[in-house]
Amino acid sequence: MSLDQFLDRPPAQPEDGIGLALSGGGYRAMVFHVGALIRLNEVALLRKIKRISSVSGGSITAGVLGTSWNELKFTNDVASNFEIVVERVRKMADVTVDAGAIIGGILLPGSISERVANAYDKTLFKGARLEALPDDSQPGNPRFVINATNIQTAALWRFSRNYMGDYRVGLVEQPDVSLAVAVAASSAFPPVLSPSELDIAQPVINTPGADLHKEPYIGTAVLSDGGVYDNLGLETIVKRYTTLLVSDAGQKIAPEPDPHRDWARHSLRVLDTVDNQVRSLRKRHLIDSYHRKDHTGTYWGIRTSFADYQLADDPLKCATRNPVALAEIPTRLEAMPRNVQDRLMNWGYAICDAALRAHLDAALQTKLGVKIGLPTNFPFDGGY
Repeated sequence: MSLDQFLDRPPAQPEDGIGLALSGGGYRAMVFHVGALIRLNEVALLRKIKRISSVSGGSITAGVLGTSWNELKFTNDVASNFEIVVERVRKMADVTVDAGAIIGGILLPGSISERVANAYDKTLFKGARLEALPDDSQPGNPRFVINATNIQTAALWRFSRNYMGDYRVGLVEQPDVSLAVAVAASSAFPPVLSPSELDIAQPVINTPGADLHKEPYIGTAVLSDGGVYDNLGLETIVKRYTTLLVSDAGQKIAPEPDPHRDWARHSLRVLDTVDNQVRSLRKRHLIDSYHRKDHTGTYWGIRTSFADYQLADDPLKCATRNPVALAEIPTRLEAMPRNVQDRLMNWGYAICDAALRAHLDAALQTKLGVKIGLPTNFPFDGGY
């Protein structure tokens, strides 16, 4: 592996390839993204993705997909047994994590983040390390990048099979880190689940530009939710690939006519306002890059209006359905009824399909080697 590959330096111009970003948003995002992945798999795009970049709730989904990847049975680039990913995510969505972790972290030894990681490991990852993610040097395997925010350096901290670190501290090659710990760091949304402290036992390579390659930065990383730095998960794909697919399950901030004045609740409102602004800016820059033809691809969001795509065909009758209640599900790691899971996956599936049909034209489909036809049914009964 060359130094440039190890450092993951983006090329001077984006290379041909597809990058997929999965946003944060707690279990709401985790489940919504599964619906989008079902549609991407159906149209043979999933296996063509070169990198899957995730933050927060999206990292739970990415972790499940990554650890399930070698079990997927692809024929003509479509996995016939994608239900194994669905069922593993459902298993997580059946369990409330945040409340018990918070109470235990306050009253008992150990941190809140450690309890969240333990819950992920017990339910999903079963001791798997980052090395369990697919080897992207092999054809048909994407690179999975799980993003957290380094609170010490104010930079994006990346976990992958090949490395972890940030540009200010340096990088650890072949990190021996639990996948559950990486996902817990990525989903440590402040203030209640943050921070997540990572002890760095392996050597940290002093990479060019690493101005903080010294103690305490190379000994311990104090991490928070990846969405603090990049709430769409775009950072690791936007400069590298020509085609960007972005699935956004973030929750738009609602007006508050009489905001709280006490410091705790007022601070939460301020954090939400900052998050909303950053998300809006990143989305605006992304859409502008599509319009300028800097990138091809498409964005879909949990709050996207189906009518905005102005499609001639509406086989799933989306024009008569209202997803607002799903978009307003709180950002929690809280058990979700199965019928709500079904509706979220169906909505993720439907709006991903609409975005693909609206913005991946025939020429791009030919270039990518896919043909996007009309869907015939929702993945699950009941629509959304």
